[in-house]
Amino acid sequence: MIKVEDWAEIRRLHRAEGMPIKAIARQLGIARNTVRRALAAEEPPKYQRPGKKSIVDAVEPQIRQLLRQWPDMPATVIAERIGWQRSMTVLKDRIRQIRPEYRPLDPASRTSYQPGELAQCDLWFPPARIPVGPDRRMSLPVLVLVCGYSRWLLARMLPSRAAGDLFAGMWALLSLLGATPKTLVWDNEGAIGAWKGGRPQLTQDAEAFRGTLGARILQCRPADPEAKGLVERANGYLETSFLPGRIFTGPHDFNAQLEDWLQRANHRHHRRLDCRPADRIGADRAAMVALPPVPPTVGWRSATRLARDHYVRVASNDYSVHPSAIGRLVDVVADLEHVTVTCAGQVVARHERCWDVHQTLTDLAHARAAAALRSARLQAVATPVDTEVEQRQLADYDALLGIETVA
Repeated sequence: MIKVEDWAEIRRLHRAEGMPIKAIARQLGIARNTVRRALAAEEPPKYQRPGKKSIVDAVEPQIRQLLRQWPDMPATVIAERIGWQRSMTVLKDRIRQIRPEYRPLDPASRTSYQPGELAQCDLWFPPARIPVGPDRRMSLPVLVLVCGYSRWLLARMLPSRAAGDLFAGMWALLSLLGATPKTLVWDNEGAIGAWKGGRPQLTQDAEAFRGTLGARILQCRPADPEAKGLVERANGYLETSFLPGRIFTGPHDFNAQLEDWLQRANHRHHRRLDCRPADRIGADRAAMVALPPVPPTVGWRSATRLARDHYVRVASNDYSVHPSAIGRLVDVVADLEHVTVTCAGQVVARHERCWDVHQTLTDLAHARAAAALRSARLQAVATPVDTEVEQRQLADYDALLGIETVA
């Protein structure tokens, strides 16, 4: 068999230089018929070993008969049906080759997106434990949003996957985007909703959020990852291109590094689009829905009467409040950054949001005010009551008891 390099040289000499077959055979030292075969062949020669017969050939008709009726029958069951007593490896290899011939065709569809049409959302849990407190590391969720038309990628780490944090993160990303896609695609995340009785049902928080935005939330069917393939690939992109080799000192450091990386990622060439997401985001954003003039109600919100210990709880953490509000109604509002407590419109506490769990955060000013109030109460002395008491004569008692008084 002629070598590949000789085949290429023969074709070059004959086509590029116009050398005749005899001259080529003389120069390369090969037969003229070999030169003729090389010129007639459209592909380079390659050696193929003739196939050998397999021990499975004899039972292949039985295998095909079973697969024709039951395309998904396991290989172990097929072996039992045909009485196979030999190597399972060669049997499984043959079944793997012929099984696709009997399965129904299920081609994947290529979806195209119009500007402003939709964005796919998901929670990505990076395989990295982030420091959130002294001697504590946690695996925290990252909210990922990908615009369908431009493939513009946004992401942010959240304290939790609870509704208060999830929708606060959504509003933060949409505010950064500057507009709202007409449809937000989600899977069956607990804070978003679930499929019940064959129908998708959004939670009350999700309904209120989409109503304020004027957008639609589309819930994917269970076990249908292809419905949000854009964001699934984005999660893999983050895991392979952003995460490796990085060290994080905390959640805020993670978000700072992620924001810097996203600026570069959105300006890289996208193979599927054959352009950069930055080249399309303008048209994508222009076709989206404008942000509402009044922001949606997001985060943690509650109203309670402040107890004597003057602490309020948000997501398993306790935050101190100025003791002057004890016994009064206070409003607690927590977002991704701060926890704020107000009483009658006045701020009585403001803390940075704690990402750890089961912690107690005390403002020194609150502690000093509480100590001063306790000290003033203990030092207060009750004023004695000045009351006149009538005094009886001793003779009145003698007369009462019948005792004669001795003069």
